Amino acid sequence: MQINYYAGAAAAAGTTAETVDTAGLTFGQLKQRLAAAHPAVPGQPVLHDVLTRSSFLLDGLAVRDDARVLDGAGALDVLPPFAGG
Repeated sequence: MQINYYAGAAAAAGTTAETVDTAGLTFGQLKQRLAAAHPAVPGQPVLHDVLTRSSFLLDGLAVRDDARVLDGAGALDVLPPFAGG
């Protein structure tokens, strides 16, 4: 699956995009895996913290259910809170 990070999420992940094998994973498990794969870097936001405040689009549709199985999904957009609405 293509993971696309925006704004503070990109800073915390150290990249704007990456590809992750999500076979058999739930949305909640993917968030845990992403947080573990990107440890804290001094002076940058912590990805785990950013993920707890972010909104997510799975193939263009909002996803909130941590139990949602990701099999067959193509892309996840990680959208942290943006200043100014």
